[in-house]
Amino acid sequence: MSEPTVTRPSQPLTVETILKESRPDPPQRVASGWLAALRLAVGWVFLWAFADKLFGLGYSTPTERSWLNGGSPTRGFLSNVDVGPFAGFFRDLAGNPVVDWLFMLGLLGIGVAVVSGVALRIAAASGTLMMVLMWVAEWHPARFTGAGEPTGSTDPLLSYHLIYALALIVFAVTYAGDRFGLGRWWAQLPFVRRNASILR
Repeated sequence: MSEPTVTRPSQPLTVETILKESRPDPPQRVASGWLAALRLAVGWVFLWAFADKLFGLGYSTPTERSWLNGGSPTRGFLSNVDVGPFAGFFRDLAGNPVVDWLFMLGLLGIGVAVVSGVALRIAAASGTLMMVLMWVAEWHPARFTGAGEPTGSTDPLLSYHLIYALALIVFAVTYAGDRFGLGRWWAQLPFVRRNASILR
């Protein structure tokens, strides 16, 4: 029986050399930094939409139509859907309290998860579903409304909804919450480790 071969490190093991080896190389570090910036920006989009619809900050939602003042966060968007094969379905959902709650909880949950960098797989799945449904409601392949007016669609396939969905998926598969987020801490929690394929 032969003795095991011992390989000595090329440099002495010190705190500095261990830290140097554990750090990503500069290009990867720069890329992960920009990915984190994109993650924070996309998360902000969801949080801002939630806050504007909740309080009526005067951008897309006037104060008098805020959710806190009795307005519906889905009525304005869904009641104006007039193109595509599902237009009637979406109009019927406009102002439904259950749909309002699901939409607002989705905006808040996705926004908090993406900004904090935790539960990115759940955020990606739910955010992609939300964005695809909004894309279908706007129905970008249509060039004209039911009244014959231009829809404003500039591309029959892609819209910002699908770009956000792709970004959410990229955040989840690249562990983008680890940089400038709580992703590493989240991944160490026992219940997350037991269910990493869903909760990571």
